[in-house]
Amino acid sequence: MTRIEAIVSDFGGVLTTPLLDAFVGLQERRGIPLEAFGAALARAAADNGGVNPLFELETGRLTEAQFVAALGAALREELGREADLARFGETFFEHLHPNDELFAFMRTLHGRGYRMAILTNNVREWEPLWRTMLPIDELFELVVDSGFEGVRKPDPRIYEVTLDRLGLAPEATLFVDDTEVNCEAARALGMQAVWFRSNAQAIGEIERTLAQFSEPSRSQQ
Repeated sequence: MTRIEAIVSDFGGVLTTPLLDAFVGLQERRGIPLEAFGAALARAAADNGGVNPLFELETGRLTEAQFVAALGAALREELGREADLARFGETFFEHLHPNDELFAFMRTLHGRGYRMAILTNNVREWEPLWRTMLPIDELFELVVDSGFEGVRKPDPRIYEVTLDRLGLAPEATLFVDDTEVNCEAARALGMQAVWFRSNAQAIGEIERTLAQFSEPSRSQQ
């Protein structure tokens, strides 16, 4: 049985409060109904050949300014008025907060000898915002960010990039993400995966999985 050597964690929604809370907070702050925001994204996707502009943003194929312009135009059609999208990223992060309990647990895993990595679907322009929320570099030896890689979860290529940079087989890694389809993609490659839904649930499942595949020896720390 291959021993798990590394934990690969998502960022938003795992090491932070839920992303939906941040989107809802942004919409409430700017007076944009939730249903209008969703409809505007769908309209913008239809205008872009069916490709979700949020996915394009997360792979660096759209800049934040281009995304905001496309979303603003679609919201204008939905609402019949201009929508205030100034400081879009900054306002989003004002409603996103560190998940201190889970980050503290990740720190204990690092102390137990596990290698730590982050695999995140993110926005290139937002890197200074999210990387200063938590002491990322103290704990994680590797960050793989879709905004810089040009590919996003659940595409298997971004998992393969992560594994290649860690120099590990899929079976030697445990992946944690708050989106089920991303976990399914990791399992399809041979990684262990925990679908995060709450701190207690995820911590319990991580511990059970690590116990099953045994912890690294102290001599390797």
